[in-house]
Amino acid sequence: MKYLAMIQARCGSTRLPNKVLKDLCGKPALQRMIERVSLSKKVDEVMVVTSIEKNNLPILSLCSSIGVRVGIGSEDDVLDRFYQTAKLLRPEYVIRLTADCPCFDAELLDLAIENLQSDVDYCGMTSESFADGLDLEIIKFSALEKSWKEAEHSFEREHVTQYIVRHPEIFKTQNFESPVGYFGDHRWTVDEPEDFELVSRIYEHFIGELHTEEFGYREILAFLNDHPEIKAINRMYTRNEGLEKSIKNDHIVEKN
Repeated sequence: MKYLAMIQARCGSTRLPNKVLKDLCGKPALQRMIERVSLSKKVDEVMVVTSIEKNNLPILSLCSSIGVRVGIGSEDDVLDRFYQTAKLLRPEYVIRLTADCPCFDAELLDLAIENLQSDVDYCGMTSESFADGLDLEIIKFSALEKSWKEAEHSFEREHVTQYIVRHPEIFKTQNFESPVGYFGDHRWTVDEPEDFELVSRIYEHFIGELHTEEFGYREILAFLNDHPEIKAINRMYTRNEGLEKSIKNDHIVEKN
């Protein structure tokens, strides 16, 4: 296997509980995300990784009903969760995605893979030129394994790729830049109630009004540029709040 897409999901979000199971035009947000990632022409398999907490059982039930494999691991050590799942399949590359991005566009994933340099350990949207909510990270399995062995800080274990991106002297990284120019001021992720309202308005427009599920980032961008009042719904929130909180509460992790 060359490319394994792994969608990080859990039900225990403090800011918006059960956000991955919230309804978006008749389907749970996680299912919408899975379906959009599965449109990739490059990925060999799409699976979900969640934690051992019992409140995540609805995720297992959903994935079972639609035939998607699930990896289960630590609640807090998400790096371990990814590594322990990936090592069973040993892909050449792991693609890290998060379930709170139901506007994800597989066209961008395929473009990133097409432009991936062979000697690169990590490729991601490091310049943040894309909307928050289109996030993707492509990681060589060997780099994931090395970071799993060496990362000691709690925020590096929780946020999976932080050890890699913060050690350019060890890992070779590549930025994936927006092909249509900067639109990093858009927020299409789902972390807060206002985020879900915005994403719901997007889905209602394309699926409810236009009766199409074939919409990507270009169509969403055009829709929101035509409706600035919708784009402004969640403008009070800043990017990477969760990471900043984790760094503030950082501590050294004792690994087994």
